[in-house]
Amino acid sequence: MPTMQHTFPFDPTYGYDEAALRAIQSPPHPEDFAAYWQATYAEAMETPLNIQQRPLVSPHTDYDLFEIEFDSLHKIRIGGWLAVPRGKFTHGMVVGHGYGGRDGPGLPLPGAPAAAIFPCARGFNRSARPDLPDQSPQHVLHGIDSRDTYIHRGCAADIWAAASALLQLFPKVAENLFYNGGSFGGGIGALALPWDPRFSRAFLDVPSFGNHPLRVTLPCVGSGEAVRLLHERKPEILNVLRYFDSASAARFIRIPTLVGCALFDPAVPPPGQFSVYNNLAGPKSLFIHPANHFGYPESAEVTAQLYRRLREWFQA
Repeated sequence: MPTMQHTFPFDPTYGYDEAALRAIQSPPHPEDFAAYWQATYAEAMETPLNIQQRPLVSPHTDYDLFEIEFDSLHKIRIGGWLAVPRGKFTHGMVVGHGYGGRDGPGLPLPGAPAAAIFPCARGFNRSARPDLPDQSPQHVLHGIDSRDTYIHRGCAADIWAAASALLQLFPKVAENLFYNGGSFGGGIGALALPWDPRFSRAFLDVPSFGNHPLRVTLPCVGSGEAVRLLHERKPEILNVLRYFDSASAARFIRIPTLVGCALFDPAVPPPGQFSVYNNLAGPKSLFIHPANHFGYPESAEVTAQLYRRLREWFQA
């Protein structure tokens, strides 16, 4: 691993080498963890979508591009983008985003040609609302006093609603529906995937929200720091966060899942990332980043390696 020169007041490896990271397990999950999420999925799936879409001028010669909106859990209106290959396709992809939101679709996509939906999680960008924060330190704490009001519950439902919208528009992709999300999108994807049987393959890059009891002891520069500081004042929030632990959810993910994990990460502590990978219940594969959420000289080469890996992963 290249030596990372940094000025953080903490060690973004947190004292773990790769062997130690691969040995981490997450704490026990609540007995009703699966029942809670299954009930949430059933509730979310009862929401009519009310899809609307508008064509855009596409800067990508291989895709037609649209703005799209649909309803999600609690009738929250979700906006995003839809990209449709101009040639033949039999695959579909739901693409999550990081905790900064997104201002457009990330194209081109790796792998087989796929109709892709790029939803903005509730509160962000095209899903902005005056009653929801659009900055990660506030967003990550919104509704955290109750498992039924915590915003990450709705964010997972937004992934399911995006999948429903994509499948309603393109039923032919039902046999090859994939998920692709990193950081915030990796953690929320892990929470969403176990309960939705429509997904058949996934990539979770540097997934957040893994192993909350450990995470709240680790200083960082991301949304996790807001949670850590609140936990110092209100340790009881762990009773809610136990239901939103992506490493606990990983125990119920049985589809083939590729996970990108970093050895050095000041925003998403690596022990949480590896907790997700280590706990996956189904076929899994690992891509190791020397670092993430941090610039380093070899990053372009590593990004190219990852893209090649993803092209193979999403050809299935």
